[in-house]
Amino acid sequence: MTTADISNKLSKEITSLVKRSRYDHKLLQRRVAITYDNFFADKILMRVVIQQGVPYSMFNLIQHLTPFSEEDWAAFLDLSTKSMQRYKQQSKVFRPIQSEKIIEMAEVTKVGVDVFGDIEKFKVWLNTPSYALGNVKPRDLLADSYGKEMVVSELTRINYGIFV
Repeated sequence: MTTADISNKLSKEITSLVKRSRYDHKLLQRRVAITYDNFFADKILMRVVIQQGVPYSMFNLIQHLTPFSEEDWAAFLDLSTKSMQRYKQQSKVFRPIQSEKIIEMAEVTKVGVDVFGDIEKFKVWLNTPSYALGNVKPRDLLADSYGKEMVVSELTRINYGIFV
């Protein structure tokens, strides 16, 4: 499955989740079509999806777009790999706290791929200590929201050619 195919499926998943929510549908109708790419520019829609809970089917698609292993995801979501398998088998919906982390990692990946042009270059950057981030690997900062914001800020500076 190509990245474009996954993005199209994610767009449909997000649209479906938003339509099932208690979100004001009149506001939804005035918005442009929801796509995976424009989803990250709309914090209200991100909140709606987080509060609904990310279904395993959506997580699985996001997982394929990111450079993170199943073990990475288990650590991010504070679940054992065995629990992750149960989520998969039972097609469970992640709790809002876990859904937020899933959306955060998807956002970091989107920004990283936009900056570096491909997932492999982004993956190398994630695993290389960064002077601007205190000589820490960006990947190691992704355990919490503050670290995630530091990584996204550094990616933004790189994108604009601002090197510290």
